[in-house]
Amino acid sequence: MPNDVRDLPAGHDGLYRFLGGSPLAVAFRLILLSILVGVVLAAIGFDPWNIIHSIRMLFQRLWDLGFDAVNWLWRYFLLGAVIVIPIWLLSRLFGTPRGR
Repeated sequence: MPNDVRDLPAGHDGLYRFLGGSPLAVAFRLILLSILVGVVLAAIGFDPWNIIHSIRMLFQRLWDLGFDAVNWLWRYFLLGAVIVIPIWLLSRLFGTPRGR
């Protein structure tokens, strides 16, 4: 009908939707996640000032370890999975529905 009024989204709704929340909350989560990933990368020997050299050294160490590298990677996978999988599962079970 010509006289019907359509509700248009507010100006900031598009930004909130694009970022996945308020800009301050998203920035805070990204900072915390960056610190966590930085700790993990530092634990496996990465250096932020020379990342290419660190990656090369990681692959060199893996090559030098041979089949022990499979055991090493498996242990790190299990260590991370103990944290990541339950959090992912809980977020899927108790998270808000997305989309509609």
